Amino acid sequence: MATLHVFNPEHDIALAANLSNFTSPHAGRQLRHDLGYLPAIWAAPDDYVLVEDVEGAQTAFMRQVHRPFDGFVDKHTLDKLVIDKVEPWGWDLALRAFLHRYGVSSEVMPSEAEIAVIRDLSHRKTAVGLLCQLAFEGTVGESVVLETSEAVALQVERWGRAVVKAPWSSSGRGIRFVDTALDDYQGRWLRNVLARQGSVVVEPYYNKVKDFAMEFSSDNSGTVTYLGLSLFHTSNGAYTGNILASEAGKRKMISRYVSIDLLDVVQECICLTLGGVFQGRYQGPFGVDMMIVNDELSNGKFLLHPCVEINLRCTMGHVALALSTQSHSGQVMAVEYSDNHYKLRFRQQ
Repeated sequence: MATLHVFNPEHDIALAANLSNFTSPHAGRQLRHDLGYLPAIWAAPDDYVLVEDVEGAQTAFMRQVHRPFDGFVDKHTLDKLVIDKVEPWGWDLALRAFLHRYGVSSEVMPSEAEIAVIRDLSHRKTAVGLLCQLAFEGTVGESVVLETSEAVALQVERWGRAVVKAPWSSSGRGIRFVDTALDDYQGRWLRNVLARQGSVVVEPYYNKVKDFAMEFSSDNSGTVTYLGLSLFHTSNGAYTGNILASEAGKRKMISRYVSIDLLDVVQECICLTLGGVFQGRYQGPFGVDMMIVNDELSNGKFLLHPCVEINLRCTMGHVALALSTQSHSGQVMAVEYSDNHYKLRFRQQ
């Protein structure tokens, strides 16, 4: 028996749509086609990885990771596989329907009701709740869930500069930065999100110095395991690359800004808090995005924002952790778009 791995990077958009019959935007389909081989980095030798082009995946994987993988399969062979588990990038109704349509048994996938629970946990309200539990000395962060345009306008007025986020959205999308008051464009966007998703999350704007994350895994039985730090770069809120380094090296980088003791306290609290929240409700990887903040009210002291958002799925941080233990430590991993294709690139720091 084996595990079937699936890279479905359109997951966040599919989760927001919440439809079994969902067509991803072109960029999502292109990313899935070009980088479908990624799960082979951590797959067991007898596992399978679903890709759209088996020969292309074999070539790209050998070129990037410098070892063969014989378990690439396409959708037309799914009904012939003997598998006891499916591990996708993230679970949503669209992926479940797709796999079922091509012969994967419902018994090795979560039910529609279980996916509804995963979707509810993926709502940004989960991050709002976790942030409340992480208010230690040396941290900063406020976040509220609001359900009306009037409440949002009042909160923005209170904070002056604010960030408004849709409950479900992909990285860099579904987020608006507001200065003092919403303009007409932002107001229309807000009303549309409230009509479709029922609420938004509003936070003060923080003077960010550095992005990073902690990566975890939940066993569905109340235990959350810490996997490691993810140090990544963004541009306009969108992911651009990960630093590949040892855990000790990454901790040293973050210690320039905040204490290691604070990081460890936050990590332990996340494991305990989300272990209870996810028990019986979610099994799989997830990441908690964080940032270092320059606190202008305390003469430029650095503070830790311990929960910007929770990604209830695999992340590029998990990919970076897998690669850091192999042959790419000391480099930067980036996803670049060139010649009409997405490519995984490595460069020296």
